Amino acid sequence: MITIPAKTIVSKTQSPGDWFGADYNMNIYRGCSHGCIYCDSRSDCYKNADFATVKVKEDAFRIIRDEPRRKVRKGVISTGAMSDPYNPIEHHLHLTRNALELVNAFGFGVVIATKSPLVVRDIDILKDIRSHSPVTVMLTVTTLDDGLCKTVEPHVASSSERFAALENLAAAGIFAGVLMMPILPYLNDTEENVCGILTKAKDAGAYFTYPSFGVTLRSGNREYYYEHLDRHFPGVTQHYISNFGNRYHNASPHAKKLWSAFKHRCEELGIFYNMRDIISRSKMGYGDRQLSFL
Repeated sequence: MITIPAKTIVSKTQSPGDWFGADYNMNIYRGCSHGCIYCDSRSDCYKNADFATVKVKEDAFRIIRDEPRRKVRKGVISTGAMSDPYNPIEHHLHLTRNALELVNAFGFGVVIATKSPLVVRDIDILKDIRSHSPVTVMLTVTTLDDGLCKTVEPHVASSSERFAALENLAAAGIFAGVLMMPILPYLNDTEENVCGILTKAKDAGAYFTYPSFGVTLRSGNREYYYEHLDRHFPGVTQHYISNFGNRYHNASPHAKKLWSAFKHRCEELGIFYNMRDIISRSKMGYGDRQLSFL
């Protein structure tokens, strides 16, 4: 296990409440072993050259235990933005589980983004948190095709396994859904894929879904992505270079059509897709309370 120094683990978000109602960010791990070829967290700007090696922040449990005491206001803590909180190392370290126990003890809510079915292990704690604060769990799914999933997300559970995890969460009464991003230009940006994910999500009990019909690319991440495109999808890189250049956000050329089909299918299925509506539903029944000083 590799450890790195850390002064803080729970920090205030730049735009409190905008991203699934989260007020704080929590990143226990640094790096990710999932190997997703498109991951923006691999970008040079984050100064994490050995991104595929998961590191643990030193004294993480103590820091997480102490930081909520300093928060003047209770709120919702988000995890999964820079590193999946359920990387394989979590199987035996249980740091995410311990953190959720503290989130529960201090009366905060939680938003979790993951690609791992391991989140199901912590349903018991999520149900306890839900008794006093909002809980939102997002399973990222980008393709219905398990074969394509294995190529673009090689070291993580298949899409089918993630839908099974979603079904378990929904059955337990957890407000859970699908983070449908990124939908990769020239690879999985089809109406069949997008609407198929929505149908499968609804069958699994999803309350919501939130998409991005494109991919972000910048230095470090772009080169890695193109290398894997050349290896698995010869000729696709040239479409990116010709159409996007060095652009940060690379929207699917079918984005407008995909959004229309996506919106129509969500409304048919009764799935929330607007961020404001998702946040409103996740916080239904919970008041705005101050943190009690200990």
